[in-house]
Amino acid sequence: MGKIKILIADDEPDILDFLKYNLEKEDYQVFTTIDGEQAFNIAKSEQPDLVILDIMMPKLDGVEVCRMIRNDIVLKDTLVAFLTARNEDYSQIAGFEVGADDYITKPIRPRVFIARVKALIKRKSIDTSTEDILQVGDLIVDSSRRIVKVKNEVIELPKKEFEFLVLLASKPGRVFTRDEIYFKIWGDEVIVSERTLDVYVRKIREKIGEGFIKTVKGIGYKLDF
Repeated sequence: MGKIKILIADDEPDILDFLKYNLEKEDYQVFTTIDGEQAFNIAKSEQPDLVILDIMMPKLDGVEVCRMIRNDIVLKDTLVAFLTARNEDYSQIAGFEVGADDYITKPIRPRVFIARVKALIKRKSIDTSTEDILQVGDLIVDSSRRIVKVKNEVIELPKKEFEFLVLLASKPGRVFTRDEIYFKIWGDEVIVSERTLDVYVRKIREKIGEGFIKTVKGIGYKLDF
C-alpha cells in the first residue's frame, strides 16, 4: 500500500511550506497549490485521500472547489477539510453544506493539526449498518450507491446530509442523541455548532418530506413514519 496522499490549497506560501513540512514528517505524500482551480486539477490527477482547502483563494474559492469534488464521480468520497481564519457559525455551515468533513481554524498548532489529520483519515467512513439498502416506509436509502429515493423519486443529498440520513435509517425508531449524531457524523475532533445540526435537519426535511425525521425534544432525532 502506498503513502497516503494529501493535497493542500492555500494562497499563503508560508502556510503551505509549514503544513507540508509537518505532514511529510509523518510520512504523508503532500501536494500543494496556491489557487482553487489548480487544486481541483491536482485532485483529479492525483486522487488524494484528503484535500485541505483555504476558503478564500484566487480563481476558485474553497467552497466551490469542495462542491466540485463532491459532484465528481471519482472524487466524491474524498475527505475534505477547510483551513481558514474565519470561525463564525455561518462559515462552518457553508463548509459543511457542500460536504466538508472538518473545519480547521488558523493559527495552526502543528500537533493539533496533525492529530486532526490522523483522526480524519482514521474516520474515513461512518459504520452505521451492514445493510446496503435501508427502507422506512416510502423512503429508500442505498448506502453503497449513495442513492436516496422517496416514492421512487431520486433525491440528491450532499455527503454529510446523506451520512446523517444513513445513520438514522440504520435503526428506524431509535432516538439518536445530538451528541451521538455529532460524534458519528463529524467525529470528536470536529467542533460543530448547535445551529449546524438544526440546519441539516431542516434541509433534509425540505428534500425528503417532513414526515420521516422526528424531533425528540431535548434529546435528538429518530427516523419513523
